Amino acid sequence: MNHEIASEDGVLDAIGRTPIVRLKKLFPNEAVRVYAKLEGLNPGGSIKDRPAVTMVRRAVDSGRLTPGRSTLIESSSGNLGIGLAQACAYYGIDFVCVADTRTSSQNIKIMRALGAQVRVVDHPDPETGELLVARKKLVKRLVSATPGAISLDQYVNPANPLAHHTTMSEIIEKVGADVDFVVCATGTVGTLRGCAEFITAHGLNTKLVAVDAVGSVIFGQASLPRLIPGHGASERPAHYADGLAHHVIHVSDAECVEGCRQLATAEAILAGGSSGGIAVAAQRLISAVDRVATCVLIFPDRGERYLDTVYDDEWVRQNITPYHLADQRN
Repeated sequence: MNHEIASEDGVLDAIGRTPIVRLKKLFPNEAVRVYAKLEGLNPGGSIKDRPAVTMVRRAVDSGRLTPGRSTLIESSSGNLGIGLAQACAYYGIDFVCVADTRTSSQNIKIMRALGAQVRVVDHPDPETGELLVARKKLVKRLVSATPGAISLDQYVNPANPLAHHTTMSEIIEKVGADVDFVVCATGTVGTLRGCAEFITAHGLNTKLVAVDAVGSVIFGQASLPRLIPGHGASERPAHYADGLAHHVIHVSDAECVEGCRQLATAEAILAGGSSGGIAVAAQRLISAVDRVATCVLIFPDRGERYLDTVYDDEWVRQNITPYHLADQRN
């Protein structure tokens, strides 16, 4: 009997190599094979484990972070914060996450359980009206006031997209180099840019489809309030570049909820909010495909962190319109 060799490098070595599964029930058309890459099965629960560990390891190797002496201070709405809390706990680095009121209480509890301090911004920046801007400003103030503190700044750090070269390489390894479409959500644009860089470097014909939130400014829409954390952005990230995506599909919060419910009932996949948006976007995309094709959807995280929102009927009734659960069930 063959046995895989156990990891000698601890939990961080378990990041990546996430499973890819066929979605036959939600996408029954045999001509278009649709797969999902389940990034929620990373040890920290999301795709953000990849950039978190890559950024921290590079900072440790370069001497910017010293275990037992340094403090990392970073802005995050949840998943990256958990990934950083995990990496910092392993390396023995103090970590302060600057979150905001949209961050779920569960995510805050997870970070604190891993030893992180969490500062919650409860008022938007007075000049821009944006919580993200307020978070970034607080990070700068805390770094200036804390001896030995740095910020890795996921929004500009090149290790963020670099981490997703492995995401794309794993897709090619499991599905093949002839993947027609890869569909991913956008926030910091790290996943999109990293996959695009890999595709270009290896001369692949794969088309990238970016799924952005209605009300996100990344691809030129006007800024509007959004409820799904980490999906979309109120300012265009530095990782953005024209031409990274071959197609852009905008989805509403209501469609994210609808897609999550469909994934749960049809595929028994309990996925996070942006994954639901990806599923809905893929349905739109595939309806226009008139040939044999292979499509991979990158699902960023699990649904347990959304039980009080996306999967809670009362929250949906109060916050999501014109989406109605009764219509979805009939």
